[in-house]
Parts: sequence; C-alpha cells; structure tokens
Amino acid sequence: MQGTNTPPRPVDLLVEGCDLVAFDAAGTVLRDAAIAVSDGAIAWIGAAAEARALFAPRERIDARDRIAMPGLIDSHMHTAQQFLRGKLFEMSRRGIGMRNPIWKNYYIPFEGMLDEEDVRLSGLVAYADMLSTGTTCFAEAGGPRPDIMGEAALEAGIRGVISLSTVDMGTGIPDSMMLSTDEALRRNVELVERWRQKGEGRVTASLSLRQIMVCTTDLIRMMAEEARRMGAMIHTHLCEGSYEIDFALERFGMRPAEYLDSLGCIGPFLHAAHAIMLSPNEMDLLVNNDVSVAHCAFNNYAIGHPRVIEMMRRGIRLGLGTDGAAALGTMDIFQVARCGRIAQQCIGGTSWHERFSISGEAVLGAGCAGGGRALGLEIGTLEVGKRADILLVQADDPDHFPVYDPLFTAANTVVGRDVRSVIVDGRVVMKEREFTALDTERLRARLRERHPALMERFEAAVL
Repeated sequence: MQGTNTPPRPVDLLVEGCDLVAFDAAGTVLRDAAIAVSDGAIAWIGAAAEARALFAPRERIDARDRIAMPGLIDSHMHTAQQFLRGKLFEMSRRGIGMRNPIWKNYYIPFEGMLDEEDVRLSGLVAYADMLSTGTTCFAEAGGPRPDIMGEAALEAGIRGVISLSTVDMGTGIPDSMMLSTDEALRRNVELVERWRQKGEGRVTASLSLRQIMVCTTDLIRMMAEEARRMGAMIHTHLCEGSYEIDFALERFGMRPAEYLDSLGCIGPFLHAAHAIMLSPNEMDLLVNNDVSVAHCAFNNYAIGHPRVIEMMRRGIRLGLGTDGAAALGTMDIFQVARCGRIAQQCIGGTSWHERFSISGEAVLGAGCAGGGRALGLEIGTLEVGKRADILLVQADDPDHFPVYDPLFTAANTVVGRDVRSVIVDGRVVMKEREFTALDTERLRARLRERHPALMERFEAAVL
C-alpha cells in the first residue's frame, strides 16, 4: 500500500475509466477501472479513482465508454494466403469447378508463387487486418519465407509465432515448396533458434508439420524429438478431413492422431489445428497428452461436428483460429467466437433441449485466455504481471447500450470494428482506429499495384 506522502509511481501508460473484463480464472469484472502498464507488462489493476493518486504515467488514455479486455489470439492462420480472400469463391461463380483438397490444389501452389515482397506485403496487410479487429497475437500455420513474416510482424507491432511450411513428400507439390527431409528438419530448427534471438520477445517461431499426407514418417519422428529437446511447439493440421483419415488408415492401419502417437509425436508440444473428425480414442490421446487445439469455427462445420464442448469440459487447451483470409474471409475472432457458440449449441445442446450448453463468454474466453494457454504464452488475460496486450472496445453505440454487464456486451454484441485502441506489449499500436506504426494508405497502394498480376499468375498456374 502506497503511503499518503509517497510520490506517484512513474509508469509508461495508464488506461483510465474503462469497464474491465479480465477473462481470468476468477471472472473479474470491474467498473470505472484503471490499468497501469510498465516495461510492457501490466503493473496494476484497480479503481480509476485510486490510480490518479498512485501513478505518474508517461502516457495516459481516457477510456471512458470503453471496455478493456485482453487482446484476442488467432491460434491458427495463414499469413501468405491473405490475398486469396474471396478468390476461390469468385472463380467458382465463373463456373470453374473446384478440385479437392483445396489446400493442395490451390493454397500450396499460391504460396509457392510468392516472392519476398509478396510475403512481406501479405504479412503487413494480414497483421493490420488482425490488429484492427482486436487480434494482438497470431500463430502462423506454416508458410513460405517465415523470416519475412516475422519482420513484417515486428514492423506492424503485433505479437506472433511464425513457422515454415514443411513438406517433404507428395505429388503435385510445387518445387518451391518441396524440401528434403534433412532440409525440412534443419530449417525448422534454425528458424526457432534464430527467432529466440531476434524476435524482441514478441515474435517467436515454432516447428511445423503441414499435414501427415505431405510429411514423411522420418520427418515426423525427428521433429517430435527436436520439439522435446528444444522445448518448442509443433504446429500441424490434424483430423481436418475424411481424406486424411483414409490416408492414415490405408497407409498405416491407424487414424491420424494414433499414427502420430506411434511416432512419439503426441504430447504437450503439439498444437493441432481443426481436430474436427477425432475418434473417441483420438480424443483420449489429445486429452491424456495435453495436446492443444485451434478451433476454426467459420469453416470447420462444413467438414464435420467438432466436439468443442467436450474438449473444454475435459481440459484441452483450446484456442480459436480464423484459418486465414482465404478460408471464409474474416479475420475477426469476435465473429469466429459467435459462430462457434451457435454451432456448438446446435450440436451439443439443442438436440437434448439444453438451451445453454455453452455461453458466448466461454467461447470468447477461448479466443483470449484459451489461446494463451494453447500457445504456452503469458497472455490472454488482464492480470498483474502478464504482458500488456489490451483492447479498448467501444460500448456506447445503440447496438451496445445499456451495458448492464460488460462481459455480456464483449461476448455478445461487440465485433471487431468496435475495437478502438490496441496495446501490444505495452505499446499503443492503434489509437482510436489510427495505426501508430503502419501506413494503411501506402499498403492499399502497394496492394492495388501488385494484386492483379499476382491473381493472373495464380489462375494460369491452377486452371
């Protein structure tokens, strides 16, 4: 307790007058609150009236009529697919038949065409998109030129975990995306080591296995060994479709998660995107081995019935993901959470006349606190000592008020465009919808210049 004669404590930033929803284990909600930030971390949380006497901030934000909440975490996205937003749908409307699987026939060939400037621009556009809708941290699924992605993330001011698209077998894979087994392992390990040094504590790297259909048994086994040795995460797609299950059963006589388990690649280091079509035994494997999952609600339900409620009740570290702009367009985790809640209610409650089988608050919690746990990062809640990744969302429009409960409002009426200010690692990267580090007009101009020719090349390559 600071004495009455003690001078105010210097801090970097003081956010005052907000309603606060912490998404912590205690379910903390405060009205007329304040948050003090120092050295990139949350130093104090309490009543705004107390803060004015306690702190001498270098920067102050008046957050009246705002809800403060943790930054959202996109736990599975594809940086290099940003420019495909809506493209496959447009091609389909022209009567062009789409060949499955989409990821192999369109996404990988597109990624294989991109040069450094394409990836840098794609990264800056993707990260601006995410920040503007409240995402302060992303986990890259694995793409081309990850170092360029990392540089773009540092420039944009976002937190991220980058990774390399890792493919060492398969037919129809562009030469630019195919690696030898030794090269795939070496480049993954070097990427993780390199970004432990150069990421400023904000951008790191993970190991990656794109999918079991394009990764050899030797690579999977060795990658798991490196994950344990380095204390690194492996990001992969798992049980995403029936083709993957058929592949594993035909080749190995096991389902995908069982196959990974046989190679020592099921453990707390594994981050499994989608996990849509898990068998009961595979679900047990994930639960018993502390595997984390990214639920990408906008496109997963076209494939199957992900058992998200069961995952949450059984303690799986569950985050939310957009799957990137190419999937179904939006990078707004608020909307992903809304979609996930409604779909899970239909699957896990309505059939048994259980009206409230899952709440919007619980699913949005997976998009912040759950994402932090899934990625093993000290983010996702507003608590003293945590990194200061904070959103200030407006709650004074007709579609918000009256705000009886800020937690209800955040989970049920707020969308990404309501995000007004964004703080990442204690630094204000967007203030009242204006970016402090990114020139969005310049990004638009560069996109208008490069995008048409890129799309022409893409169609020529895949049609």
